[in-house]
Amino acid sequence: MKFLPTPLLVISFILACSSDSPTSPPVRQPVALVNAFPALNFDRPMLLTHSNDGSNRIFVVEQPGVIRVVANDSTATQADVFLDITDRVNAGGEMGLLGLAFHPDFSNNGFLFVNYTTTRDGPRRTVISRFTASGAQADANSELRLLEVEQPFSNHNGGMIEFGNDGYLYIALGDGGSGGDPRGHGQNKTTLLGAIARIDVDNPGQGRNYGIPPENPFVGDGGGVREEIYAFGLRNPWRFSIDRPTGQIWAGDVGQGQWEEIDLIERGGNYGWRNMEGNHCFDPSSGCENPEFVAPITEYGHSDGNCSVTGGYVYRGTRRPELQGAYIYGDFCSGTLWQLRYDNGQLTENSELVSTSISISSFGIDEQGELYILDLSGSIYRFSAATTTSVDVPLLQPQVSELRQNYPNPFNPETRIEYTLADAGFVKLSVYNAAGQNIRSLFAGRQTQGSHQTSWDGRNNLGEVVASGVYFYRLQANGRIETKRMAFSR
Repeated sequence: MKFLPTPLLVISFILACSSDSPTSPPVRQPVALVNAFPALNFDRPMLLTHSNDGSNRIFVVEQPGVIRVVANDSTATQADVFLDITDRVNAGGEMGLLGLAFHPDFSNNGFLFVNYTTTRDGPRRTVISRFTASGAQADANSELRLLEVEQPFSNHNGGMIEFGNDGYLYIALGDGGSGGDPRGHGQNKTTLLGAIARIDVDNPGQGRNYGIPPENPFVGDGGGVREEIYAFGLRNPWRFSIDRPTGQIWAGDVGQGQWEEIDLIERGGNYGWRNMEGNHCFDPSSGCENPEFVAPITEYGHSDGNCSVTGGYVYRGTRRPELQGAYIYGDFCSGTLWQLRYDNGQLTENSELVSTSISISSFGIDEQGELYILDLSGSIYRFSAATTTSVDVPLLQPQVSELRQNYPNPFNPETRIEYTLADAGFVKLSVYNAAGQNIRSLFAGRQTQGSHQTSWDGRNNLGEVVASGVYFYRLQANGRIETKRMAFSR
């Protein structure tokens, strides 16, 4: 579902808390989102960030392998190429150019770091590289590869990188993909998969292009343990962020089939995957509890169209002062935004903020700490300082509650999809990839009230078997929509 690049998207607060919220939020004025760059549209934006050099420039990472630079001005009409590495990036599904972080001393050394997936010159893998900028652009030929991690499957690549207050580079890596962590990476400290790593980019050593901070929790453990690991037991921490005033690391860890979670990342923390999905046993199905596991701050289930958490940022901007200190996060499928407050070790608020039809691929912040919300279809939004009640872009329609989780999930070669219609009417059931592209139309036409089922054999509209990875199936019926997530394994 794609937004027109209208200049204003205004959505009222939903004042009821989500089901796991311990308290009701205070009544607030309506919040508004504006298209930050109404004259611009980006190619599958993955991240927005800044260079922290006083230039106030905005950098947008595009999945195919391009970083664009934009003046931080709503009247901007041009997004210049800052770096183009499409020649070495494998993009599609959950692969591509996924992360960008500027060196804390970028204004002097010109260093920037990227996270991308590739099959160039070897097997499929995640690459963490350094490039050097000079003037208005970064030099694509200046690449210095710091770290490469082989990826057994095409999904669950993580992708976020960010410098901490300690000056070290933090790197998020998923469990290696497929579904259910078939190779047990999450609880295996001899691999970087399923972990957040921390490296020293300024002091390389031991034949590497990076160093290992001596304060890393598993330094000296031996036995093949990767000393780069800062925390582990994660499934797919697609987006994390570091709150500058507190130094806290917030991560949205994408769930398997039922639960999405928000974590505060601790040094040496084990977040339980694949034994646990959120607060629930996954493998084994019972008796999985372990006092060493760090519980999520909150979790939410796959109802109301939710399917994949997108981690955000603690809001430190000025456009919406009532959101100061709230962690803002969202869901890729439902388009819902939430605000969360966590004080003195307790969750004090977790409420639905905005319900939209945005495919929330990521968030970002500028030099002033203002928050941006990225739509995979190409638009970028931010909070408006104005209070208004008009609606220029349609809200997400009420959800169909009868669409059920496919079985089996993950599947190969076929899966069953069941749903119930409260009323007869026109029905459309389609399969989408992680880039939001319709790859298979399963049904389109009128159906009667009652229960229905269909199946998908993992083939696209051309009859070709799709690649292993995460897909979404969406039911549209009588003006209502629900989306669920599934995994296909070849």
